[in-house]
Amino acid sequence: MIAIPDTAGDIDGPWLERALAPRYPGVSVSGVEIIDRTEMTNSHARLAVTYRDDVGAPSSMFCKLLPASEKRRDLIAQTGMGPREVRFYNDIAPHTKLRVPSCFVALHDEADEAFILLIEDLIASQCTISDGSIGLDPDAAALALEDLADLHVRFAERAVREAHAPWVPAPMESDYGSVMLQHGLDQHRDRLTPCFAEHAELYIAHRPALHARWHEGPHTVIHGDTHIGNLFLDGNRTGFLDWGIINVSTPMRDVSYLMLMAMSIEDRRAHERDLLRHYLDVQRANGGPKISFDDAWHTHRLQAAYVVPACCQIVMFPDNEDPARRKFAQAFLGRAEAALEDLEVRAALRESLGI
Repeated sequence: MIAIPDTAGDIDGPWLERALAPRYPGVSVSGVEIIDRTEMTNSHARLAVTYRDDVGAPSSMFCKLLPASEKRRDLIAQTGMGPREVRFYNDIAPHTKLRVPSCFVALHDEADEAFILLIEDLIASQCTISDGSIGLDPDAAALALEDLADLHVRFAERAVREAHAPWVPAPMESDYGSVMLQHGLDQHRDRLTPCFAEHAELYIAHRPALHARWHEGPHTVIHGDTHIGNLFLDGNRTGFLDWGIINVSTPMRDVSYLMLMAMSIEDRRAHERDLLRHYLDVQRANGGPKISFDDAWHTHRLQAAYVVPACCQIVMFPDNEDPARRKFAQAFLGRAEAALEDLEVRAALRESLGI
């Protein structure tokens, strides 16, 4: 087992040679340089790499590690997000049609949940990552749903999941979102629409029942977090990032969340019914379970309530938010507020759950 570096700055030539050798035999690294580095949920860095000989290894790559801060490092390690993403790249990505970043190194240390991912540098690949204000157009959304349908059908049978992805967990639930939503309501209610505030209160009061309803239906392996910030465009092809909360649940979570939180409000309003039909047709053609449009539409309306806890960090409205993050957050919250109104989610919750 290769020791996992604590920070991107600890990655030197000898370490990288050992890590890349299984994929690029004979690789000889002459230099590693950090192009830029940011602290997000995890620690991110772009690396420029030079080699003594050309064996096809990439000249730049994206590095993902646990946070540099010891306090946050322990907190994020406990979530298991990093190890799940490592396992996704090792066990699932090679066997799907999904466009995901090419993976060069994916390691995990079970002793302390440390991990490292060295994956394709999407900037160097000239892919596009939205700033949040621009969503998938209908054609790109349709292709993304086709790729998700392939993933969903592939793992629709329990026996297949147990044989090839036994580590993918059931959905996780905690009071994390409730605590942050309550803070948002207490401190910033005036910055939220009345409809969003009402749904936040419903979520806080009925969290277990909502989570149980959201995960009903046929189960499969899902991405679990298909908003615009976790996607990229390679030409007209949608790619999928950040597999840290991959789980086994209803495929409608991926479908609904992508349409609601990865498209512009106007495009979603104009095309969501047709896109939902398209997904159901592709899924059925691939041998997936039969789901009627009416049932899927009702589930879509219920799934829309999930946009509320998805906004739990955004409604904190932190004072030190940088302009890029603020722009993303405003667009994200706007999509969520529009979805709740357009899909009459309050009525759907009353009809389905009596709340």
